[in-house]
Amino acid sequence: MRLKGVRVGFVVTGSHCTIQEILREIEKIVAEGADVFPVVSYSVSTTDTRFGKASDWCNRLQEITKKAVIKTIAEAEPIGPGKSFDVLVVAPCTGNTLAKLANGITDTPALMAIKAHLRNQRPVVIAVSTNDGLGLNAKNIATLLNAKNIYMVPFGQDNPFAKPNSLVAHMEKIIDTVCLALEGKQIQPVLVEYKNN
Repeated sequence: MRLKGVRVGFVVTGSHCTIQEILREIEKIVAEGADVFPVVSYSVSTTDTRFGKASDWCNRLQEITKKAVIKTIAEAEPIGPGKSFDVLVVAPCTGNTLAKLANGITDTPALMAIKAHLRNQRPVVIAVSTNDGLGLNAKNIATLLNAKNIYMVPFGQDNPFAKPNSLVAHMEKIIDTVCLALEGKQIQPVLVEYKNN
């Protein structure tokens, strides 16, 4: 068990089409022995979409982690002074969250969790999922790639011809990225092509 005893904060933001896949990755992290604490953005906690209901996502997170889901800024703020987590994962991380994080905006539970965790100089692992990663958000990804204590899950263009600006992390690499981030290392390569199966 590679993460035995590790306290992992896990922030889920509103790339709703990716959440089901992320739940499977959280199950793997729990199976590796980690103590996982879920945090959700307002979008995840309040928005029903064709991909699922907000209440169902939150219930599944609680079932998998056996922890209450952090849903408000007030609930997320004590993460900093309490030094609650050894590592914080943001997956999926939307373009909206990327942009706000890169520009120091803290107006959701997700962003407060990240800000609070970073104050302790501890690693944040980001798994991007955005349709504008090579568009307006490219500069924000570049900013975060050069920021202290930020580590990126390898990502690539998931659909370069239909959605040429879209970037999505290889979610199956989250655990490998976390293990290296805990050692202060960025997994390589960061840019990994999506191949058609």
